[in-house]
Amino acid sequence: MMVEVAYAKPEKQVIIPLEVDEPCTVEKAIALSKIKKQFPEIDLDKNKVGIFGKVARLTDTLREKDRVEIYRPLIADPKESRRARAAKKERLKK
Repeated sequence: MMVEVAYAKPEKQVIIPLEVDEPCTVEKAIALSKIKKQFPEIDLDKNKVGIFGKVARLTDTLREKDRVEIYRPLIADPKESRRARAAKKERLKK
């Protein structure tokens, strides 16, 4: 069956198409893609993974045409970033 493994950094995005045997787990597809050779910073103990934008487990079984996505950790807390922008906007109003 055909699946894809995707990883993106701000400057580069990679989508690797793969033909895998059924059943295939998320973890097995990542290993078969050899994406960790291109991006050695990927640590599956830390990086979350998903299938088409929905968080998944490494043990989840893939279906035909699924896209496995490896997510980078957040640089900043989104709530804190919004608060900081709102506070800056208030200061500029004064």
